[in-house]
Amino acid sequence: MEIVRAASLTGYFAVAERLRLDVAPLLRRAGLTRAMMSNPEQMMPARSVVQLLEESAERSGCVTFGLRMADQRELSDIGLLSVLIVHQPTLGDALHVLSEYRNRINTNLSLQIEDHDETLFLREQFALNPPLHSRQVSDLALGVLYKLCRSVMPDGWRAQCVGFSYERPEPGDRAVYEHLFQCPLQFGADFDGIVIERADLQRRNPMANLALAAHAHELIASLIPPGNRTVAGEVEQSIRLMMPSGRASIGEVAHALGTNVRTLQRRLEREGVVFSDLLDRVRVQQVSHHFASRQLRLTDVAHLLGYSSLASFSTWYRSRFNQTPTMGRREVQHAAP
Repeated sequence: MEIVRAASLTGYFAVAERLRLDVAPLLRRAGLTRAMMSNPEQMMPARSVVQLLEESAERSGCVTFGLRMADQRELSDIGLLSVLIVHQPTLGDALHVLSEYRNRINTNLSLQIEDHDETLFLREQFALNPPLHSRQVSDLALGVLYKLCRSVMPDGWRAQCVGFSYERPEPGDRAVYEHLFQCPLQFGADFDGIVIERADLQRRNPMANLALAAHAHELIASLIPPGNRTVAGEVEQSIRLMMPSGRASIGEVAHALGTNVRTLQRRLEREGVVFSDLLDRVRVQQVSHHFASRQLRLTDVAHLLGYSSLASFSTWYRSRFNQTPTMGRREVQHAAP
């Protein structure tokens, strides 16, 4: 599915504010909200993100919008995975980890390493079908990748050059490129990517800590399986994030995942599940956790599970557990240490 994590827009509001950009109409046209972007794990349609960045660059008159966002980024913005990456022994190992977990970071980005004798080209391909022009997304991904490389390389390391397929920007904009990359830049190139020496892949990372890397790998393996995540898994994740705001309907989830209701239903059917079962499963997983909190009223629990009234929540709970919510909460709190 064509979806990205809200974390991909980290730095957006800071750059927009600095450029005095009115973001409300831009978010509205892209079908996004500040609430959707407040949780970095929230999934949202990739095309909406592309539209937002391209229109933001156009409205602000700032062709370096994506690069300015990249400049705001820290490796820690990708969460626990950053610990595993930063403690890899070499740049080659770090890039391997990035590729292994790429689908969890952004399902539409793929890292390609092209071999050209003693040099290597690192490219980030942003793929949508049908294709969509995305200079800002491409710049953002390239800037973030460059900062990742520098984070695991010795001080003073620089790439041989960074290439951009578009023409040289105006002199006033070039300072952003020079500040971010601090290496030779090639505009009008036949590729968008980073050129490094082959030997850089084996250069030792001075920050590497094998014990921390192993520990991070164990934690991540238990939380984030590498490779493709199932549609059901993405739906469950969206339900968890959207449920407290009462937005965990199949229509809202489909929109967040960049598809429509019927297509989402067909994909779930191919995995042998239906949306209502996933919704019910998330509620069952979370209800006891909420009951354990003595600060939450039953009406609060109902709201957190996506119910508009205590009565509707009570009806679901009685049918599911054959007892009242009051009885269930009493049992949970009695069993708590």
